[in-house]
Amino acid sequence: MHLRRTLALATGALALTALTSCGFNYATDRPYTPSNGVNHQEGSVDIINAVIVSTEEGSGTFVATLSNKDNDEPATFEGLEASGESDVQAEEFEAVEIPPGGLVNLAEEGAVPVTGSFAAGDFVEVSLTFGSEVVDMDVIVVTNCGVFAGIDGPEDLEQCEPEPAVGH
Repeated sequence: MHLRRTLALATGALALTALTSCGFNYATDRPYTPSNGVNHQEGSVDIINAVIVSTEEGSGTFVATLSNKDNDEPATFEGLEASGESDVQAEEFEAVEIPPGGLVNLAEEGAVPVTGSFAAGDFVEVSLTFGSEVVDMDVIVVTNCGVFAGIDGPEDLEQCEPEPAVGH
């Protein structure tokens, strides 16, 4: 009798633990990179914090950090063009080699000047080409201020002024 009671209590404790758990797919188990930009981590190259930095409407500079997942072969960022309903056009640029297992921050080398119908706050559909792999993403347009200051020419201090508080 004592063994049955102990077994029943142990089974009940295990069932209670399973029933009170939060389940699967915890938010803390999912990748999260706090940033203004957009991330894409499904291909052979991770694209981290992709943004178009813009000083004025209709022009800007595409930047991102590109991380090559292949530890044996380099990857090459070869192209950026409009996708979907976007009209973004990239200026010609030299292909950027990403070393095996390495990364390249385009804000430091290889930023791509772009033009099109966009302004700060817009999302723009673009396709990035890495050899035969094409990655489609929606990239946000940010102002040439704060951490992005100087990427798209000199910082525009007027553009960087915060809006005055309403009613103060």
